Amino acid sequence: MVSLNSFLPARYRKDVTVIPVVRLHGAIMAGGSQFRSNLNIAQAAPLLARAFADKRAPAVAIMVNSPGGSPVQSRLIYKRIRDLAAEKNKKVLVFVEDVAASGGYMIACAGDEIIADPSSVVGSIGVISAGFGFTGLIDKIGVERRVYTAGENKSLLDPFQPENPDDIAYLKELQLDIHKVFIDLVKDSRGSRLKEDPALFTGRFWTAIRGMDLGLIDGLGDLRSTLRDRYGDKVKMRLIAPQRGMFGRRSPGVSAGMAAEALAGIGEAGLNALDERALWSRYGL
Repeated sequence: MVSLNSFLPARYRKDVTVIPVVRLHGAIMAGGSQFRSNLNIAQAAPLLARAFADKRAPAVAIMVNSPGGSPVQSRLIYKRIRDLAAEKNKKVLVFVEDVAASGGYMIACAGDEIIADPSSVVGSIGVISAGFGFTGLIDKIGVERRVYTAGENKSLLDPFQPENPDDIAYLKELQLDIHKVFIDLVKDSRGSRLKEDPALFTGRFWTAIRGMDLGLIDGLGDLRSTLRDRYGDKVKMRLIAPQRGMFGRRSPGVSAGMAAEALAGIGEAGLNALDERALWSRYGL
């Protein structure tokens, strides 16, 4: 005889454990547009809220695949996960896909446990700033740059002017402050699991195999196998996807009154794509 219980959705069945799954993917950047979405607190917060709202779930699984980006957005996502875990009394299991590096690793540290594929890349606990210098180019093409400021430091690190040693020293001070915040966060979250190694906080990154030796992660594995081992063969994974409007995702377009804004958005998306490509390529991806 078939039980009526078998016809109920998995989330309502007492014999089935349902684990909400949130996938955090991409370079971490504030903002976004109709042409490109970034990983940031505004994008992640609604997904996390829905995942932690499941009262019957004993844990929330978070899949991280990010080469890093904004340290502020990374920490905001980290903090939101930890706040929700404490508020809802749920365990957080983080699963690393291709990479959880720099800000991506900061987010991964929100997990009570971090599990990664043996070939995943983890670490890169450091701070980087990059740019270009165009002084030779504007001289070559005969362009005269005119800058007027109120405040002697308003043109700090101007890419159209020669590098100033004082500007570089000031940038280094900022980077050291941000690096300390990152290091303290990793130490607080990983605790005694971290191993003593002089390269740990130098910005170096490793495969998950070596990362486990260093205490950066807790185990090797994948989402499905790990959850089945923890919660039994009947465990169900419920992916928390972004909600769509009544008519689905709106395709980007250009209307007569929005042409300038649309063109600006396309240009911004192109620059963001280049930034994101540079972040991924740093890890051979």
